[in-house]
Amino acid sequence: VVLQCNGYEVIDLGVMVPCDKILDVAKKENVDIIGLSGLITPSLDEMVNVASEMERLGFELPLMIGGATTSRIHTAVKISPSYHGPIIHVADASRAVGVASNLLNDTLKAEMMQAIDTEYEAIRVRRRGQQENRNLAPLEQARSNPFQWDWENYQPPEPLQKGIQVFDDYPLADIARRIDWTPFFQSWELAGKFPRILDDEVVGKEATRLYRDAQQMLKQIVEEKWLTAKAVIGFWPANSQVDDILLKDNNGQPLITLHHLRQQLERKGVVKPNYCLSDYIAPVDSGKTDWLGGFVVTAGNGIEEHLQRFAADHDDYSSIMLKALADRLAEAFAERLHERVRKEFWGYDSEESLSNDDMIDEKYRGIRPAPGYPACPDHTEKTLLWQLLQPDQRIGVTLTESYAMYPASSVSGWYFSHPEARYFGTGKIARDQVEDYAARKGLEIKEIERCIPHLLGYND
Repeated sequence: VVLQCNGYEVIDLGVMVPCDKILDVAKKENVDIIGLSGLITPSLDEMVNVASEMERLGFELPLMIGGATTSRIHTAVKISPSYHGPIIHVADASRAVGVASNLLNDTLKAEMMQAIDTEYEAIRVRRRGQQENRNLAPLEQARSNPFQWDWENYQPPEPLQKGIQVFDDYPLADIARRIDWTPFFQSWELAGKFPRILDDEVVGKEATRLYRDAQQMLKQIVEEKWLTAKAVIGFWPANSQVDDILLKDNNGQPLITLHHLRQQLERKGVVKPNYCLSDYIAPVDSGKTDWLGGFVVTAGNGIEEHLQRFAADHDDYSSIMLKALADRLAEAFAERLHERVRKEFWGYDSEESLSNDDMIDEKYRGIRPAPGYPACPDHTEKTLLWQLLQPDQRIGVTLTESYAMYPASSVSGWYFSHPEARYFGTGKIARDQVEDYAARKGLEIKEIERCIPHLLGYND
């Protein structure tokens, strides 16, 4: 697809495009810049591959790196050393045009890349120092320091509505009231917490204009039903077995095993557990039946026709605005549905009464970690969630080969009800846990390393 973007011609190859096709098109069309976007962690390894191939084939073109899963650190540490040409991480799509303009001006490109090269080298030096200071505990030592709980005197709450529930056309107006606006401004590179950002001395004027435009489009989205919100949720009997969670069907028969990773940072003189999500589920030997929930929500159905309309009108601003709002609606839908889970469907906190700000600040009981995020960073576990909920059949949300969700404005994850459940990051893990994890999942070690390259504490 060839698009016009602020006076530039952009060749959009789509998603999941092989490296050889990207580079073949770049040569054939004599492009000026190559841009890669990564939405999930498996993309990170592929970006290194593309950069390496550009080096091998003698490319000199600038390479722009962007997407939700990317970072300056990964670009500096992993991608940049693979290619001698200009490489720059672009934090957000709204900055892409300005960066591209600089790259097409020899003077501005030289100035920008000199500053970036200096910054990236400083990141690499700092990273090496952090690696030298990192101490990882053996897996068995980490497992001997789990989150502790008195399971004997605790009765896990049983869901009030068991089984699978589908929400086919959830009211957008109800979802819109739950929007957290702070990340919306962050996606436009405007720092500050909403609503204070509207009065900020530096960005307040721009933030106010952006918010006004967003409210106007949001009103159209709701009233004209540009998007359709859908969801599927479910609850299953569960018990933990070390770092795994064993799910059963409602007849008590084994259903599926979920695999989780444990923090391995060595705890010296610090009374703090090495957390794993399985710690929040009653162990098999407790004799108690616990429960785990799962969900997939989307606010992206119907977005394509509007994006195509904006593309035809060369209206990049409205296109970016719609994508940003759809993402916010998807997150708001996840928030609203979690509230109803706590109060109605699972019902373990039916008396909860929190404001929207309280919910944004996560002052409720329970958590909803998403596969691919810090507490459960392996995207391949999404396939198990898809087996359980079948969102592709029920609400039209599919997984790509690299485990990205389509439509993109979708959110998925697990529901934990434990009163002490908290979010955490696994951090780096050692080889012994990678080997153990591969064996539990029935995969080769190299497959696991490709799935979680950012977590390997022995291969930086």
